[in-house]
Amino acid sequence: MKALVLSGGTGSRLRPITHTAAKQLVPVANKPVLFYGIESLVAAGVTDIGIIVGDTAAEIRAAVGDGSRFGARVTYLPQEQPLGLAHAVLIARDWLGDDDFVMYLGDNFVVGGITELVEEFRRSRPDAGILLTKVADPSAFGVAELGPEGGVLRLEEKPREPRSDLALVGVYLFTPAVHEAVRAVRPSARGELEITDALQWLVDAGRTVRSTVISGYWKDTGNVTDMLEVNRTVLEALPSAVLGEVDGDSELVGRVRIEAGASVVRSRIVGPAVIGAGSVVRDSYIGPSTSVADGCVISGSEVEFSIVLDDSRIENAGRIEGSLIGRMVRMSGAARAPRAHRLVLGDHSQVQIAP
Repeated sequence: MKALVLSGGTGSRLRPITHTAAKQLVPVANKPVLFYGIESLVAAGVTDIGIIVGDTAAEIRAAVGDGSRFGARVTYLPQEQPLGLAHAVLIARDWLGDDDFVMYLGDNFVVGGITELVEEFRRSRPDAGILLTKVADPSAFGVAELGPEGGVLRLEEKPREPRSDLALVGVYLFTPAVHEAVRAVRPSARGELEITDALQWLVDAGRTVRSTVISGYWKDTGNVTDMLEVNRTVLEALPSAVLGEVDGDSELVGRVRIEAGASVVRSRIVGPAVIGAGSVVRDSYIGPSTSVADGCVISGSEVEFSIVLDDSRIENAGRIEGSLIGRMVRMSGAARAPRAHRLVLGDHSQVQIAP
């Protein structure tokens, strides 16, 4: 079995971060999202990996290399434009050959991995296997409608009126039967070759498409809110360690990891949190669910429920929360400007105003 990992796309929902970085390489708990997917595939015994790359191909290649660091063998497959998941299967046809394969979206995150899913597919070997989960807004995803006995009846991409609340998770398993399906489908109204249409073609052709509904944690990390939530989840399982320096005037509370070369001075860090190698936290508070990457300086500030990327400086900036701070950012406090309140108050009003 091979794996086809999709790492193209523009990452528009993560702009401006993705103006200068591939969305699959934005880190959670100081490790790129893409790496978690590759590690899940290797843990499932799938080590022959093809990575679909687009405009950010050079950055993906530099980060992943030949795959040996993961125990994998990586081949890069260029896609000139992101024309849909089924299109990715089309351009990978020669590399895939007649092997079964897992298709994994490189910006997706599945807690617990996919080992059981892959093992079950190998045992039963349907023509296709899909992973589903219940979501609050199915219109934002590919949606599956199941029959009374759990069989797949219909699949639709981002429907205006969803037939169910079951969304397709970005992990698919295929036999070579899918190649006929992707050749048969036509571009959707979005101008893309949809994998949901290819799956529907298999269903209509009487092929076996099996679904697995998961109740565990899954996120598409394509936007800041979901990225921060994934970061929180991963940090909760991160082992505590103090590999850097923490002075006697500082306090670490809960699950906190201080990487080698980092220093914490007169500060309080409440986990789960990680401070990257070579970073300095001085006279500051780092709150739960925060990742500070390598080479950062945080001084005289409070940061909570946030991701701070490499080589950024946050100095005397007050309180920051729920934020994604890019690489080499410079943030500092401004001089206090005069301010005034302009009011029209009725009789007997009671008003509280912060000084």
